[in-house]
Amino acid sequence: MEVGSCNIRRWEDMDIDILVKIFQMLDIFELTCGIAHVCSAWRMACCDPLLWKTLDLSMLKSNFIKIPLEPFVYVDGRSDKTLTRLLKISLSLSRGSIMTMIFHFNLYVSDDQLTYIAERSPRLRRLVLPAWNRIKKTGMCKAIRCWKDLESLTMPSIGNPPYLLEEIAMNCTNFSELKIMGPCDMYFASSLSAFLPKLKVLSLRCSVLIKDVLILILDSLKHLEVLNISHCILVEILPPPQQKRAVRIDESIRQKASRLRQFITCMEESCIMCQRTRNDEGLVRWYKYEEGLWKADEVVSLAL
Repeated sequence: MEVGSCNIRRWEDMDIDILVKIFQMLDIFELTCGIAHVCSAWRMACCDPLLWKTLDLSMLKSNFIKIPLEPFVYVDGRSDKTLTRLLKISLSLSRGSIMTMIFHFNLYVSDDQLTYIAERSPRLRRLVLPAWNRIKKTGMCKAIRCWKDLESLTMPSIGNPPYLLEEIAMNCTNFSELKIMGPCDMYFASSLSAFLPKLKVLSLRCSVLIKDVLILILDSLKHLEVLNISHCILVEILPPPQQKRAVRIDESIRQKASRLRQFITCMEESCIMCQRTRNDEGLVRWYKYEEGLWKADEVVSLAL
């Protein structure tokens, strides 16, 4: 038999659609480990938009220690380099096709990294933000201005909400869904009413919720369709010298919520998540529980 008489198929001859299906089974670390450099066909498959609808970085956490001064965390250099490398490769391969981006709540992204992400993901519709510590007001506003198509945001609680909500209102005309991983106080609720009065979906799960804040939300957000207060501790502020007390959802609140398509509540003694909220005094320490639990929400998000 003469050498070369056999028909041997090479990897680079494989159908691109088949390669894409195979690559869809890889995680972000595997996709960015160098397979795009194997050959031109693999490079083409690695850039297919089907692989980059979602950039899920929720498996990546920063190596950090808490410090007493701003930004209140110190992130080691290796951790930053790993994130920067992964972002550069991912955002190069995705070619602007990312529509959903998910950060781990303990991934401490810097201003420069956030800006780099925002400029290369202009079609983003859904964003799950990491901790704020290293992101400044200017960096956050610059990013929001890049995301004109943003519809859904999951975010930590924030001490100064107006600037962010106003930026969203001015730039993201299709914005409709907000999920807050932390308390929503009267200041936050008033800011929602002022800047996002057409909000359709709001999730305030696993936190302390003041009854007057809940009433303000129900009264002022006229376009609201879905409200999730599952596993919250509902409290009523009392006149001095008393402070506050836990209360149940009464008939007046149910009446106000009756116009909603969904009013999702769970405040049961037997519920594990409700128990965790109470044990953590209304500020759930997600790191203590199952990995990935923080991403779960009774309201199914956009683009999932």
